[in-house]
Amino acid sequence: MIWLRSILYWLLLIIITPVFTLIAIVILPLPAVMRNRIIRWWSVILLKWLHLTCGLKFRVEGAENIPEGPMMIMCKHQSAWETMALQLIFPPQVWVMKRELLKMPFFGWALATTSPIAIDRGQRAAAQRQLMEQGKDRLAKGLWIVIFPEGTRIKPGERGQYKQGGARLALDLNVPIVPVAMNSGEFWPKNSFLKWPGEITVRVGPPIASEGKKSLELIKEVENWIEGQMDEISGRGPCFEQKKV
Repeated sequence: MIWLRSILYWLLLIIITPVFTLIAIVILPLPAVMRNRIIRWWSVILLKWLHLTCGLKFRVEGAENIPEGPMMIMCKHQSAWETMALQLIFPPQVWVMKRELLKMPFFGWALATTSPIAIDRGQRAAAQRQLMEQGKDRLAKGLWIVIFPEGTRIKPGERGQYKQGGARLALDLNVPIVPVAMNSGEFWPKNSFLKWPGEITVRVGPPIASEGKKSLELIKEVENWIEGQMDEISGRGPCFEQKKV
């Protein structure tokens, strides 16, 4: 039954992704925030379909911590699921990502129309300059900035290295960081075809002020909050793995 439910989910994704890619290209002349609000319906449809077919839903704890005005989000990254869910939970946003993702057929092409901050991780100095310049531009346009500080998807029960690039950006732009923890990988594992039923928990923390801090101090504060919450919400899904010691 898990296989059949997952197949039904993937069928709709395959059908509607090219459609929304075309829509994204057509609405390119519109302001970035307006484009974002239209394209997010791709996520709305797929998350509702995911609930209907696979029995996978989610709940948000701490939604009252989401402030007014564009800020930075630092989020635990376990699954492709959060690339959809964050669009529903937070206001219009852009993601910091590796440039290679924009080359993916349909999904990457549509992603390119959302004004992402796509960096070349092989050129560290140039990537940091690009991050600062484009980050300032996106905030000025009213867009939130989403960063996955570990840089890649992390298996449930494990912890990656929290990188300081996002903290430096927050310091340069003088914006707080909203930390987010979630256990999505326990239901939708990395590179898995199968989607397991259950309820993903998303926890949103109070904004962490960046002013007057060093980048290492700031990213450690973010890491401590996220990983502290992960200790509490982990182990609720079928694909959980204990942390390696």
